Amino acid sequence: MKYTDLTYTITENMPVYPGTEKPVLEKLEIDGYRETLFHMFSHTGTHMDAPYHVFKDGRKLEDYSIEEFTGRAAVIDIPQGTKTIEPEMLKSAEGFEFVLLRTGWGSKWGRDEYFDGFPVLSLKAAEYLTGLRLKGIGLDCISVDEVGMNELPVHRVILGSGMLIIENLACLEMLPAEVTFTALPLKYADSDGCSVRAFASY
Repeated sequence: MKYTDLTYTITENMPVYPGTEKPVLEKLEIDGYRETLFHMFSHTGTHMDAPYHVFKDGRKLEDYSIEEFTGRAAVIDIPQGTKTIEPEMLKSAEGFEFVLLRTGWGSKWGRDEYFDGFPVLSLKAAEYLTGLRLKGIGLDCISVDEVGMNELPVHRVILGSGMLIIENLACLEMLPAEVTFTALPLKYADSDGCSVRAFASY
């Protein structure tokens, strides 16, 4: 069995969603032992969105069973230059529990262009995925919606179905077409989202 870590390391100078404060990792040493005090938003780095992120009565991450954070995943290549991901690009997702969209955009991680022009799902594509009864969708981009689109229409379609969204995945280029995908968030109260440790095995 091979394992690939799909998670970006959290650092104080890491890329964050425009307008969001960067994390602060306060290093403490008290009586000979060390701890770190974290100051960061719940959607920092490689992270998971829960329905509660956009719906006041939506399901929260702590409401999900551990089994819902793992499952068989189809890794789908999105052609370079794609601006809008349409349903016909996603047919190989049928029969899986997760779909991972490999757009190649992760190669821009750490640069300003990471936040602009990345492929996004059309509403029809989002609706198509919800019809497959997936556990979730992951991708190597900052968001399933364009940056600055405050209405978050694609988020609302996907999260409204109860599916999870995992954004800012790393190293998708290393994966075969089918993997077992796992993304584990912290279990905290009223969780709208959380940074995760995501990995694939195959």
